[in-house]
Amino acid sequence: RGARQTVGAVCPVRRHAPYKKERPGGDPAPTPAPATASFSLPPSLIIPPSPFRTRWLLVLAASFSSLLVSRGPLLSVPLPGGDSPNKVFGDWLEERLTWRMYKARRQASLKVRRRVGKYELGRTIGEGTFAKVRFAKDTESGDPVAIKILDKAKVHKHGLVEQIRREICTMKLIQHPNVVRLHEVMGSKARIFIVLEYVTGGELHDIIAARGSLKEDEARRYFQQLINAVDYCHSRGVYHRDLKLENLLLDTAGNLKVSDFGLSAISEQAKADGLLHTTCGTPNYVAPEVIQDKGYNGALADLWSCGVILFVMLAGYLPFEDDNVSALYKKISGAQFTCPSWFSDGAKRLIPRILDPNPSTRITIPQLLKDPWFKKGYKPPVFDEKHQTSLDDVDAAFGDSEEKQVEEEMEGQPASMNAFELISLNKGLNLRNFFEADKKYRRETRFTSQCPPEEIISRIEEAAKPLGFDIQKKNYKMRMKNLEAGRKGNLNVATEVFQVAPSLFVVELKKAKGDTLEFQKFYKTLSAQIKDVVWVCESEAEERGST
Repeated sequence: RGARQTVGAVCPVRRHAPYKKERPGGDPAPTPAPATASFSLPPSLIIPPSPFRTRWLLVLAASFSSLLVSRGPLLSVPLPGGDSPNKVFGDWLEERLTWRMYKARRQASLKVRRRVGKYELGRTIGEGTFAKVRFAKDTESGDPVAIKILDKAKVHKHGLVEQIRREICTMKLIQHPNVVRLHEVMGSKARIFIVLEYVTGGELHDIIAARGSLKEDEARRYFQQLINAVDYCHSRGVYHRDLKLENLLLDTAGNLKVSDFGLSAISEQAKADGLLHTTCGTPNYVAPEVIQDKGYNGALADLWSCGVILFVMLAGYLPFEDDNVSALYKKISGAQFTCPSWFSDGAKRLIPRILDPNPSTRITIPQLLKDPWFKKGYKPPVFDEKHQTSLDDVDAAFGDSEEKQVEEEMEGQPASMNAFELISLNKGLNLRNFFEADKKYRRETRFTSQCPPEEIISRIEEAAKPLGFDIQKKNYKMRMKNLEAGRKGNLNVATEVFQVAPSLFVVELKKAKGDTLEFQKFYKTLSAQIKDVVWVCESEAEERGST
């Protein structure tokens, strides 16, 4: 065991990429944003979200106002220019809060939920040169899936249509418990969506890189599952041609899943001699006959790669490794490797039969299935027959027919608003009122509501349309344009809903264009029609009732 750890430390398993296709590369690290000054409450004054949040805000604002009033004499000495310190401090504080509000609006984007067909998309879990993989959930069954998203324009530009179509059709043919399942393919006007089984156990490569090697029984179980999957693929006329640790995933139950059929070939691609002639794969795993470029049997080439994988699982390092490619190919062609001393006798007998550089004398899968070492604890695969294979959706995904295209929908939630933003916005709590009189005519106004945001937007739309306004909506933002020109052109009103607490929202209406008096008149009419949507606190309701 000590020797095994020493060898594994000197020759660790490294991540390898095939030399036919370009491997996904990570984008350069984003440039860190410049540091900016922040203005926030100390931890002791953070207001917990609760139904009483608004009352706490009122207490905070009142206390802040009392503090300024109590220090009034100290701030009443005029400064050069005639401004009082009270007004200067007020202008500065208002400017800081306004900037914070503006920054928060830009940076705190809406929590947008994107839907494609029946799937709700989530976080990005992988990204390559031409595709992005995102976690998603089937809204009908609740099952998690992984969706590979490809841009149609990029696919056509780089001539990858046939390659991707072949990969999809290949995975459609392979319905095996040890192969990552392709559920369906969808297409929109601009994108192709490949819905795959979501495998959460990670790559086998990462496990071996962390542990050095596997116990023989564990390695044998993974190898048995690998051979089951590869044998099934071959029975369907599919040859993987890029089998390696990085393309072997594990599910939550510890079962192996073969993935990435991007370099796969089907039997129809063989030439007249019955052999494949495309040189591809990952150098450390590729069979010697593939390197010689004289044609090769796809099934025997895949089996060689399986032998390399078995060696790595038991040893913790690759059988053929060299930084010089020519030297590496020489080692592969001559099968120059030695089994470590801790290999069992059965493994020492089997691995040289698989890593035989002569494909005509190399062991075949039917022969391998009868090997005593392989048969120990063997469990045949259990198939799920409920899934039916159909290629109709493949044509629909790549076609241009709008009838068969899937819709991409966006569903968002209102942007949140913190305590300082609320103080700087709400008319009753606006810090401007602490330092100067409120203006008579304002170009913006706000109200609070406890109704759901969808209902708020809907009610405003119902009230504004009869007044001659054209409505444009996106998530929880709305733009209303009066089709009849006023004194200063068409009145434009921008509306947005902000979330203050789980059941409390602030609705902001701003005059984007037109006359201010017309905006005030419009709001007065609008508020009368949606007064049941507007929420007021008990004291304000009593005050209104008494007047």
